[in-house]
Amino acid sequence: MNKRTFTQTTWIQISNPQAPIKLRLFCFPYAGGGARIFHNWSAQLPPEIQVCAIKLPGREQRLHETAYSQIEPLVQALASELRPYFDRPFAFFGHSMGSLISFELARYLRQTGLPEPEQLFVSAHRAPHIKRREPDVHALPDHELIARLRDLSGTPEEILQHAELMQLFLPLLRADFTLCETYHFTEQERFTYPITAFGGTEDTQIPITDLEAWQHHTSGNFQLHIYPGHHFFLHQEQSKLLQVIRQQVQN
Repeated sequence: MNKRTFTQTTWIQISNPQAPIKLRLFCFPYAGGGARIFHNWSAQLPPEIQVCAIKLPGREQRLHETAYSQIEPLVQALASELRPYFDRPFAFFGHSMGSLISFELARYLRQTGLPEPEQLFVSAHRAPHIKRREPDVHALPDHELIARLRDLSGTPEEILQHAELMQLFLPLLRADFTLCETYHFTEQERFTYPITAFGGTEDTQIPITDLEAWQHHTSGNFQLHIYPGHHFFLHQEQSKLLQVIRQQVQN
């Protein structure tokens, strides 16, 4: 396995900053997650694919910043901060909340005449025009919100039972859930570049039909890949998912 180096900006953790770049892969985390989700992705991708893991406010090194609870200002901030890195071909990957953010950022780039991604990879999120079926959770009392997190199987039980950690973690989760649950879709022109969607066989939140519906948002090629696992299948199936990404961006 090749040794990789990283550099940090306020908004991005960049792998292999000195390597020749053919494509930048901007990676957007799920609710409550951060750039560390993607810390070993660069080791499983060719060095010419530069992994740019997005560091959102309210987590990791930006723990003491206020997390965004609305998608519009977040997308505007991301477009401004990432703009210098659009000097090379690039693609977006997002998991769950990250899929929604990357989708709306791609639309904002088109609206403002900025460079657009060559491909959109979306994971564990329904197509944006499909209405949510689950009840909102962002305003639940702490104990009910923790119970909901336990159902999602994405947070280790030792963290869920750690009162002090959860007091730090819950405001971020409420902000992220608010961002997702107050999102309002508006119809726009389809993208012309490909969309590839990923899902888990045991994801009770996102049925396969909701993933198939991403095809509505591109006039280009669409692919759907389903893997064993629940909502956070990307951790167990990371190698297979990255193999698909590698094949797609190198075609």
